[in-house]
Amino acid sequence: MVAGKFTELLKENSFNFITGVPCSYFNSLINGFYRDPYFSHYPAVREDIAVGMSAGAYLSGKLPLVYMQNSGLGYSLEAFASIHMIYRIPTLVLVSYRGPEDPGMEEHQIMGEHTIDLMKSFNLDYSILDTGIDSRKFGVIKKQMIEKKSLFFLLVRKESIS
Repeated sequence: MVAGKFTELLKENSFNFITGVPCSYFNSLINGFYRDPYFSHYPAVREDIAVGMSAGAYLSGKLPLVYMQNSGLGYSLEAFASIHMIYRIPTLVLVSYRGPEDPGMEEHQIMGEHTIDLMKSFNLDYSILDTGIDSRKFGVIKKQMIEKKSLFFLLVRKESIS
């Protein structure tokens, strides 16, 4: 999926606050956030800081998206559990699904093997983004997230957003 198409889906669905810790899987997407004045985009130095920023943004009337690597997911789950899950703060989370597709980068292998297990252990709603997402499916995700007042995770495979 082309990054510009994904940012258009975010706009169509009123996601207007973006924060996260950069990952090479999201380079073109992050560049789009910087160029588009629609988005309030604040990169974070750590995933738990991005989680906290997204909660504050939601409480001030914004609809947040957080992005991170799956290694950051492990790091930020306590923050999600302590804030978003308790206070029911709907947030879309893009997670680069690193691991098996990154040969030679062994630091991603273990987390990559257990990302889905973490999703299931925490009873988190998620979908794997392989090739793209259409407007209808994106709308369903947003509706579910808002109605349940919950997190929704999109696990993004390598080169799924270019």
